[in-house]
Parts: sequence; structure tokens; C-alpha cells
Amino acid sequence: MWRCVFVLLLGVANVQAAGTQMRAGAAIGDITPKKFPVPMSGSMTPRWATQAHDPLSARCMVLDDGATRIAFCVIDSCAVTREIMDAAKAQASRLTGIPAERICMSATHTHTGVSVGIGFQTPSADDEYIQYMIKQIAGGIKQAADRLEPAQVGWACAAEPRHVGNRRWLLKPGATYANPFGSENDRARMNPRAGGEDLDKPAGPTDPQVWILAARAPGGKPIAVLANYSLHYVGGMPANGLSADYFAAFANVLGRLLKSYETNPGFVAMMSNGTSGDVNNGDFFRKVQPRYAPYEKIYVVANDVAAAAHKAYEQIEWQDHTAIKMVERSLDLATRKPDAAEVARATERLAAAKRLADGSVYLQPDVYANETVNMVDFPSTVNAKVQAIRIGDLAITAIPCEVFVEIGLDLKARSPLKSEFTIELANGYNGYLPTAEHHKLGGYETWRARSAYLAQDSAARITAALLDMLEEVAK
Repeated sequence: MWRCVFVLLLGVANVQAAGTQMRAGAAIGDITPKKFPVPMSGSMTPRWATQAHDPLSARCMVLDDGATRIAFCVIDSCAVTREIMDAAKAQASRLTGIPAERICMSATHTHTGVSVGIGFQTPSADDEYIQYMIKQIAGGIKQAADRLEPAQVGWACAAEPRHVGNRRWLLKPGATYANPFGSENDRARMNPRAGGEDLDKPAGPTDPQVWILAARAPGGKPIAVLANYSLHYVGGMPANGLSADYFAAFANVLGRLLKSYETNPGFVAMMSNGTSGDVNNGDFFRKVQPRYAPYEKIYVVANDVAAAAHKAYEQIEWQDHTAIKMVERSLDLATRKPDAAEVARATERLAAAKRLADGSVYLQPDVYANETVNMVDFPSTVNAKVQAIRIGDLAITAIPCEVFVEIGLDLKARSPLKSEFTIELANGYNGYLPTAEHHKLGGYETWRARSAYLAQDSAARITAALLDMLEEVAK
């Protein structure tokens, strides 16, 4: 049984903000394209959207304890580059005075968002859209800051285990399959066929906790809720339509449950992605799932997760005063680059590859051969930005990767603060972050590509840095 604990902080840290009323503000920046078609993210081959089923947004919340002001922004995108996020932060900082290092910006990981330059053969949106996106994100943060008002804050969590399943499965002894590089040594398989006789058991756990950080006016009017759930995405939409997936559906449902649209039309709910690098929607490996109409399943999931968030909201012990601390560090991490022999084999394979009408390759070995060739000039190290945030007795960590759930659970268990959750895909994109143990098992998330390139010690290094940062903000 999962147990979520709220502990009221009565220590020295609260003295800093004693007598100072917390303030909070929230707003939404619209990042829906104005022109179509646009390239879509979340596929190994090019896809183009001709319409938007629902708006894409940058949902923003600003908190101020009288001494420190910070901002959260959750963007409806599969992933956003460090360059785009840094540009949006710089613009937001100029507009609001909030230091860029006190802005936590993350992507939801909807696979039906606009591509902005990350992922296999998917082209990037043009510069006109990217500049529009940056402007709208920064504008959303400014509007949230402009709306700052006296507030109470609180946090709590509930559990919703029905919609998360570890998508990596171990093979039974003796069972094999060929990965795209021709090896049959992998012991884990991502998204295997339901009921496959070669499957043994899940290769890892899940995290069913639904965390919320909430702000309301002293009279009870909801202002904003930042939620966190470790679920990759839901999907189930047509291939040519943009959608914010269940992330926005959750926000809509929670708003109705809180009756916020009756008391505050400016209320903003946002769902950040937890550590879901190896977690998909439901346990469809053990049993065949029912069929859903397009866009139906995102609300099946959203209804249940929002109900858990609403339950947590009702458990909050609201605080008028609490202290905020935030630290940011940059880490130089080694990358896994192909050697000359691997590049030569990939080049030879691509010369004979079957191609679609648009010139893209579609067989998995060819897709990865293309990735190998594209990584010839890849840097030997990359810089990754990580953050640790403390709000009262709540800790939030932020990592620029698709983070394996074991890493998030480890941070929760070892955090010096009683309550903790991790936001992934934050402040940039550095691909998948498996643990060293999962690297040994192989599987999709470890296969070298521009979406999976960090060295095997990266998870340990990021975890160590964040634990040190948590100790710093906990003082």
C-alpha cells in the first residue's frame, strides 16, 4: 500500500518568511500553430499535422515567499531543446525580473505535439514557429507574474496505480531477439507483444504517486495546481492531428472537480511528467486492452488521475508563509559515439536501404543506421542542467532526460526532505536516462541514437548531484 505523507515544517527555514504572505499567480501561453501543416514529434518517420484537435499550451505558475520568486512552466511538447528553453527563460527573465536559474521549464512528452528539432527523422518546425513558441512561453510567465496575489500553498499526494506499467520486460532464459545493430544479447524488450511466450517479468517497477503543489487565495479560491505523475503519455489519436494528450485533459477535469471555473476563470492546472522513461500506460503486456475511439482513452486516464489529485487536494494543510529555495547546476556528461567501423557499416546499409516516398527509411535497422551516421560529429560531452527546489518541506528535482522510474524512486527514498517528486524533460533534452543496470539489459531505451546517447554512468552522476543539491536546499 502506497502511503503519502504531508509534514508541516516548523524549523528555522520558515523564520525567513515569517510574517510575509505567500503570493501566487498563474497563466497559460497558447503555443498552438497558426499555420499548417507542421511536423509532429514522437515518431521514427516524418509525420505532418494538418489540424489541432485541442490547444497546445505553456502552463505557468509563479510563487513568491517575499524573499525568493520562482516560476514553473509546463509545455505541451514531446521534448524541447535546451536552446529553445534558454531563449524563453532569458526573455521571461527580462520581462519579469525572475532570474533564469529560478525558472523550471519542462515538456509534457505528448507524442502529438509540434516537432522542434528532436528525434530520429522528424524535421523541425520552422524558425517562425519556434520564435512564436518562445514568445508565448515567456509571455505566459510574465502574465503569471503580473497576476501575483496573496496566497496559501500546500502539497500532498495520492496514488493511482491502474494506469502505469513498466514497459520493459525481461526475456525468459534462452529467449533472444535481434536489436537494430544485429546483436542478440539484449535481455530486456520494450513494449513486447501481449502474452508473448518469451516474456518473463517486468524489468522494473512503477511509481503510482500523483503529487500536487497547489496555491489558493486565503478565502479558498483555487489559483493553480502543479501535478506530477510518472506516465510516458497515453496516445490513441489520429496521425495527422495535434493534441496535448492526457496532460491537458487532466487539467480540464481537475478544474471541474475543484469547481475552479466558477470561482476563478484564471485558474491553471498543469501536469508535469515524472520519471517515466520506462513506464507506459497500463499493463497491456499481460492482457489485451479494450479498444477506444480516438481521443477517448486520454479522458479515461485523465478522469482517474484527476480524481486522485482532487483527493490529495482535499488533504492539504494550507500555509500562509513558507520559505522557497532553489539551486541549479550544470553537469558535463560523456556521450556514447559510434566508432569508425560502426559508421562504415551504417553507411553501407543506408546505401541499400528501402525508402518511403519522402526519402526517409522505415526499417528499424535502417533508422538506427541513419542515427549512427548523424552522430559522427556528435560532441564527446554534453552539458546537462539540473535543479533542486524546496517549498517548505516539499522537494522538487528537475532532470533534462526521459528518466527511468528507478531513479525517481531512489531520489524519493534518499531525499532529506519528507516529500519529493521529480520533473523530467526539464530545462532541455538529453535523451533517455537508464540506470547502469538497465544499460546491461539493453533494449530500446539504451540503443545509441540522438535520443539515447548519454554514458552509462550518467544516471549515477545526476543522482549524486541532485542529492547533494537537496541537502543544500534542506538547510
